Amino acid sequence: MKLSEITTGTAAGYLRLEDGEYDENLLAAVMQAARSYIEHYTGLSAAELDRYEDVSIAFLVLCQDLYDNRTMYPDTRYAANANRVVSSILDLHARNLL
Repeated sequence: MKLSEITTGTAAGYLRLEDGEYDENLLAAVMQAARSYIEHYTGLSAAELDRYEDVSIAFLVLCQDLYDNRTMYPDTRYAANANRVVSSILDLHARNLL
């Protein structure tokens, strides 16, 4: 599945949320934050990210973390505590690593 194809319904399913159990606007905001984080982390555009289906899993994991914790981590703090699977997937596609 491409990153651009993931809907709030798809994300809600991954987060195991039933219809009516979640605020769609909150979930959409979480998805936008996760998408932005991935774009900045990798240096890839949204169109470029669609080439890599494994990024969708990293995206859903980030959505789950942001939704469950209801906290935004500054990039430096999150990087120190990031899920290793997410970091590994994003590192495969990152262009801006030093």
